[in-house]
Amino acid sequence: MAAPILELKGIERSYREGEGRLTILKDAAFSLNPGEMVALVAPSGAGKSTLLHLAGLLEAPDSGEVIVGGQACGQLSDDARTAIRRNEIGFVYQFHHLLPEFSAEENIMIPQMITGMAPAEAKARAGQLLDYLRVGHRASHRPAELSGGEQQRVAIARAVANAPRILLADEPTGNLDPKTAGYVFDALEALVRQSGLAALIATHNHELAARMDRVVTLSGGKVVAWTG
Repeated sequence: MAAPILELKGIERSYREGEGRLTILKDAAFSLNPGEMVALVAPSGAGKSTLLHLAGLLEAPDSGEVIVGGQACGQLSDDARTAIRRNEIGFVYQFHHLLPEFSAEENIMIPQMITGMAPAEAKARAGQLLDYLRVGHRASHRPAELSGGEQQRVAIARAVANAPRILLADEPTGNLDPKTAGYVFDALEALVRQSGLAALIATHNHELAARMDRVVTLSGGKVVAWTG
């Protein structure tokens, strides 16, 4: 079996609350393997977003270690952590967060060009991703001209534009009606299966969660198997 692409070991995270502290994660451990889709299902406030932020190196744990591709990240410089986020990790949120003044195609080109890719190459890859996600015909449209499902598929394309090895998604279908949510998830699942991405997806949708390889939840500050 391939080594995990993402590991969280002994993760502790708490926040100041008044004069005390609110513990969100306590000795939490989790691993994610290449090509695996894992659903994270937990009530609001349980710490799903915190776990994703830690896994994506957007914030640091109070203690414990986040390991990406075999590399421990706790002692890395901010620049090194940023480089890992840019090259190894893609993010999809509940709201698409597309840049409104740019077209769908340009939104996907920008993160590639930030890494130094030539505009022509970035444009070609953007077109391939949009076609794969069945929104190629909307490439020249700005986000406001796209439906909710189209916006989210463009956001998914942007998240994987730099060919990351990990995809972290926080309620990616949460703002969509059930039919559109199913269609967007179909596109996301096909992309993950085809590319060998490892995906951790926070969701309240139990039907979509059941389609993934396994389901975990948060209990007592730990990541545990979901029992339904």
